[in-house]
Amino acid sequence: MNFRTRWQLRVFAAAFVCISPVAAAQEAKTEAATETKVAPSSGILSDVKDYFTAPIRWDSQDWIYFGGTVAAIAVTHHYDDQVRRHFTTGQYASNLTSPNSHDLQDAAPAVAVVGATYLYAVLIRDSNGLHETGEMLEAGGLAAASGYLMKYAFGRQGPYETDNSSKFFAGGSSFPSVHSTAAFAIGTVLAESGNDDERWIRRVLGYGLGAFTSYERLRHNAHWLSDTVAGAGLGIATAHFVMNRHGPQTYVGHIGIVPIQGGAMLTYSTTLPP
Repeated sequence: MNFRTRWQLRVFAAAFVCISPVAAAQEAKTEAATETKVAPSSGILSDVKDYFTAPIRWDSQDWIYFGGTVAAIAVTHHYDDQVRRHFTTGQYASNLTSPNSHDLQDAAPAVAVVGATYLYAVLIRDSNGLHETGEMLEAGGLAAASGYLMKYAFGRQGPYETDNSSKFFAGGSSFPSVHSTAAFAIGTVLAESGNDDERWIRRVLGYGLGAFTSYERLRHNAHWLSDTVAGAGLGIATAHFVMNRHGPQTYVGHIGIVPIQGGAMLTYSTTLPP
């Protein structure tokens, strides 16, 4: 097997892991559209099982998501070297040293968001805020676990270790960026929770958290661009999986057309909560 073939297989496998939560999230949406009442998830163990086995239930739409993830990783991999040069020359020349000293610094914003959400919820005694905090923790945990599994599987060396952006299976731990993965998982929960009146503010803060964390990882020469893109895909997908699993009970209405003498009548029916 030549190097080009091995590289293509790596990208395929990476995208497979990144997109698996999206498949599970799509299943949850499909169930919500077909069932009158959708119950919340039964527990963390059930979530973990469904999260990691989602690929066996892919449908055509999930394969479209998969293809998009493959394309995003492949395109950004093409620019890995250019982005690295930008962040390792001139004013950023000092970033050529090991970035490990920045790990806690780069994780701090995501930790702060979780902590602030929890403290505010406790302060105003808001059960929805506590629920949101729990989803942030679960999404961040599941996404980070997937990220570490991928790191072990691919062994890609980071930009502070090598000039070769395609150096996989070399004992490294660069792909994907777990910082980006967790930040986007937590940020997406922040962005897509709450009511629509403050949606734009939440999205700016939530997705801004992920983008800022990814930028810092690049600035500190800790990751290649494609590492952060893979992390973003994994984090966003995981967050949607968790939110769809833990969302409130949904009562879906049904619209129908009933023939009557001289025409037709539009009807609407729904099941009300007990």
